[in-house]
Amino acid sequence: MPGEASRVRKAATKAGADIRGEVLLTLAQLSLATPRQLKALLLPHQQETDHVRRALRNLLDESPALVGRTHRAQQSYWYCTPAGLAEAAASGELVPTAGRTTGKRAASKTGLREHGLALVDTVVAFHESEAADCADWQVEVAHPTPAGNLVPDGVVLLNNGSSAFVEIDRTMSYARLVAKLERYDAYRSAPASGRGNAARAPRSHWQETYAGQSMDRPFPPVLFVFAPAPRRAAPATREATFHERAQRIHSVNYRIIVATTTLAQLSQHGPDGPVWRVAGRGAGEKRCPLDALPKAR
Repeated sequence: MPGEASRVRKAATKAGADIRGEVLLTLAQLSLATPRQLKALLLPHQQETDHVRRALRNLLDESPALVGRTHRAQQSYWYCTPAGLAEAAASGELVPTAGRTTGKRAASKTGLREHGLALVDTVVAFHESEAADCADWQVEVAHPTPAGNLVPDGVVLLNNGSSAFVEIDRTMSYARLVAKLERYDAYRSAPASGRGNAARAPRSHWQETYAGQSMDRPFPPVLFVFAPAPRRAAPATREATFHERAQRIHSVNYRIIVATTTLAQLSQHGPDGPVWRVAGRGAGEKRCPLDALPKAR
């Protein structure tokens, strides 16, 4: 119909203005994303990415620009500029993340970019299944341990009020994966800090951060998602080898619950599907939904 194309453009422009703030906050929170990923998180019922692309162009056209982009293989990867990060931080809705990888650096380096996109795909899988909202993720936030800071790839607040640590593996060696598990054990076992009071004994950082008012709440599970990478073994193969190595850590399946899946399984079935395989002695190969994972002691 005459004028239909113009009306579509105007609708996209209006919708782009409406989600401007959400796009900016999401990029600031997740470091980088593609228009397709942003659409899945912010406009899941839309068929196309027109509204998200309009919002991105509006943010790019501001002075100074609030977002930047990198092109690779006919795909665009978007991230916040320093001005965009400052505006997002001014909203008070972002957790400070000093020292994390900037979106610009992640977008420009293939390994960092693919790792970051795999994390966003994981966020999308949790969001689409309503296991956790995309706003309930923290990326690369440092946690203190006696052996140095532990920096999870992500920490997610689940819809049942509990939390989980999330690690994305594409190219890490098994030795580094096991070393990170040992860092989680150090975080879990760190001595209590602070003096406490008559009503409550001193608590460790993880208890203060994740246990809330309940001393009975267990240590959050550590979820490993194995994603594909060129010139590496298939995710399922790496997952199986990781389980063999993880059995050697005494705290796994006792003080720390570790569960694994592949990004393909997670994207297809969601975290509430039977996709998680629990690591540790006697855990077996059976997979279970997220809410059926055992609790740490």
